[in-house]
Amino acid sequence: MRNLWIVPLVLCACAVQHSQPTASGTVASAASVSGDHTPLPADAAHVAERLTNSPRHGEYAMVHTPDGDSVKVWIVYPQRATPAPVVVVIHEIYGLSSWVRGVADQLAADGFVAIAPDLLTMTSAPRVADTVATQDATVAFRTLNADRVQRQIDAVAKYAMDLPGAAHTYGIVGFCRGGDFSFGHAAHSPSLGASIVYYGIAPPAAALQTVRAPVLGLYGGADARVDATIAPTDSAMRALGKTYVHFAYDSAGHGFLRQQDGMNGANMRATQQAWPATIAWLRKYLGG
Repeated sequence: MRNLWIVPLVLCACAVQHSQPTASGTVASAASVSGDHTPLPADAAHVAERLTNSPRHGEYAMVHTPDGDSVKVWIVYPQRATPAPVVVVIHEIYGLSSWVRGVADQLAADGFVAIAPDLLTMTSAPRVADTVATQDATVAFRTLNADRVQRQIDAVAKYAMDLPGAAHTYGIVGFCRGGDFSFGHAAHSPSLGASIVYYGIAPPAAALQTVRAPVLGLYGGADARVDATIAPTDSAMRALGKTYVHFAYDSAGHGFLRQQDGMNGANMRATQQAWPATIAWLRKYLGG
């Protein structure tokens, strides 16, 4: 029987155009970089059907970390004959939801070993099915220690890369506060291949000095709170000679990939551009 310890990783690939700041301080919308027909992850309203009908193998496991923690993970395997890069998927404040598992399933469909850790595993938040009640999750998420989370991600990624069929390279993608952790992981891990940040915030400027992995930031153009951090982060990363490519999609809101039917069509337009950019970034920097 296979050992159930697991390591989280996220893949990155193909080139994405650099976007230029607009007068408002956000970033102009970018065209899709991988063609117009890239399959998209399901949104929250349709993910249950997608998971039910997925032909890919997905499973839960518990990963034990060196400091004595345990992290529940969901891992999905691609259908391919060659070793696949690993992508670690970091959830929002809602925990390891069905929607996050659907994102992992789509990453596997795109050719990656996708692993999504439940960062709320060691908290007291009560579980409802495979996720956490929204209010409880939000409260529990605020108690997480950032350094501990990064060590958990290290452990998950290491295990995943050692799985049969996995390549020894990984990337990370995160959403909302999970995007914060994804950007932070680029500063934390010298072995990370690529980071993708969906509507998350960069760590403090001093921490950016240790960023090694290229970072792709994907934002909603109507998300003023988060968008206000893009220009300062861009300036700091440029001054340090780091790779930070970012797009803010016109009129799209925070959480656009989860709520694709929102903002009068703007969230779907953002999704149609952001997901191909995600897969391109992973393939460029992780292979696959």
